[in-house]
Amino acid sequence: MGTTAGRRPRGPRRAFTEDEILDAALTLLDEGGPNAATVRGIAAKVDVSPNAVYTYFPDKAAVFRALVERLLGQVDHGVFADRGQPWRQRVEALALELRARLTAHPGAIGLVISAPMAGPHARALNEQLLELLAEAAPTTFDAARAAHLLLVYVFGSIALEVADHGQAGPLPPEAERAGSRHRASAAAEPDRFPRSTAAADVMAGYVSTEQYVWGLHRLLDGITASANGNSQRSPSSTAGDTTGH
Repeated sequence: MGTTAGRRPRGPRRAFTEDEILDAALTLLDEGGPNAATVRGIAAKVDVSPNAVYTYFPDKAAVFRALVERLLGQVDHGVFADRGQPWRQRVEALALELRARLTAHPGAIGLVISAPMAGPHARALNEQLLELLAEAAPTTFDAARAAHLLLVYVFGSIALEVADHGQAGPLPPEAERAGSRHRASAAAEPDRFPRSTAAADVMAGYVSTEQYVWGLHRLLDGITASANGNSQRSPSSTAGDTTGH
């Protein structure tokens, strides 16, 4: 039976892989943020039909979950696996590694904090962090609470840093972003916001690695103090404690 006039016969279906889909999704996220990474857009990048994407993923949310898993799987565990290094140094190495990986793809950070970290790479990362903190915390309960606190700080700091840029696409260098923040602070009304005006230099550095590490050290100081102080209290005695005393 001949083909319909004016219609080209279909060629063989192009072979493609799951990684190609994730590569395309990440490119779109980097270029235009989550709204740009549609199934149709991903399919166009891969040069397949949108329906072909569904052979690997049931929907866009599944693509995003797999992409987060892949990003977390690329974290270099070697930077914090050296048991010969102090635990604090290893936690700092992990925190800096995560910041470097995620700020390289700012469009993906919203995905990381918008869904449960339940995949195998996410669980492996949490397991490593619990193992690290076992050297500082007296109980598994304390280590788990400290691990959660650290992840909230790390991902929250990165998310705020990305949001401060306010645009899709890669982040400019730190110095450029700090300069923009300083100019914005300097343009504020000094009579109305005198403390902000006085702190303009410090506030400009909120997007810096120095500020990130400063905050991390304060958290680790608190974890250390808790381990050396009153952290012997049992989970049952702290579960209902909302006073912090």
